[in-house]
Amino acid sequence: MATKSVSLEEFKKEIVLSYTDVIGEKLGGKVLKFSDEWFAAAENLIKPKDPIREANRFTHAGAWYDGWETRRHNTEPADYVIFRLGVSSAKLIAAEIDTAFFNGNHAPDISVEAALLKDDSEIDTTEWTTIIDKVECGPSQRHFFIRKDGLTTDNFTHVRLQMYPDGGIARFRLYGQVIPILPLDLSTLVDTASANQGGVAVAVSDQHFGSADNLILPGRGVDMGDGWETKRSREPGHTDWAIIKLGAPTIAKKIIIDTAHFRGNFPQLVVVKGIFSSEKTPAHDDSKWVELVPQSKTGPDKEHTYEVTNSDKITHVQLIIIPDGGVKRVRVLGNISP
Repeated sequence: MATKSVSLEEFKKEIVLSYTDVIGEKLGGKVLKFSDEWFAAAENLIKPKDPIREANRFTHAGAWYDGWETRRHNTEPADYVIFRLGVSSAKLIAAEIDTAFFNGNHAPDISVEAALLKDDSEIDTTEWTTIIDKVECGPSQRHFFIRKDGLTTDNFTHVRLQMYPDGGIARFRLYGQVIPILPLDLSTLVDTASANQGGVAVAVSDQHFGSADNLILPGRGVDMGDGWETKRSREPGHTDWAIIKLGAPTIAKKIIIDTAHFRGNFPQLVVVKGIFSSEKTPAHDDSKWVELVPQSKTGPDKEHTYEVTNSDKITHVQLIIIPDGGVKRVRVLGNISP
């Protein structure tokens, strides 16, 4: 198994719009164990916001860093952090290691390993499978690593990040394909847009203030920062849109558009369309899109529920906002179609 290092542009094109960051705090990822966190806490690795630097800030342990930093002179081969994924399980394909602001104290090398466990108690006895080979890292920069063999054939629940021999890492992102837990009873309503069910935001017109992948997170969030928000438009007739690939072919019954925390910048109107497509990302103006929710007025800080009468099977939904603004979540509740 080999790993290739790629540019930010390649990583966005190949990974970010096709897979899910399954380790992130905002999806429910959690730190279970670590070898050391003397200077800075391991939980910072999976924070959703970009790392920051406060050069004149010090703690009892030393200089403050927005990331994970261990003591010097580690006598073991590596320091480590063990995580539980935020999803039921996932096949894995790529990782981002950001050493922002760690310069002279950054991690020289890292590797990523994974395991499929019944519960957290097995983390000390399991045999770990290498996902990302031991690779070199540089100071204060983002590193993007992709498996040359593509997605793992197995799915995993837990991950171990190793840092050789010690040092600091600001952020860790781990991308993969979510393995959803599907109901045995096909009449059960499932939110197939949810990231927990394998939904992925695969295309977007604009995400100036907040990214479209926030639309499919669990819960209603904490503020405007964890929703999708576009810049202000100035041209008549402007619209923005986001396309979500559903976790399974679905016959939609109900769609929820949540504008939680968006009080002065919610969209004036929304339209929701669906399509059945074998393409990973159908064009937003494809003639095959069918209307699921007609043009409808929205309001601030509210869940808007729409009944769907169209019984066509769909693989993607497109949320269109008119003319611009912010939306917190999209739920597509329906029956999974075999």
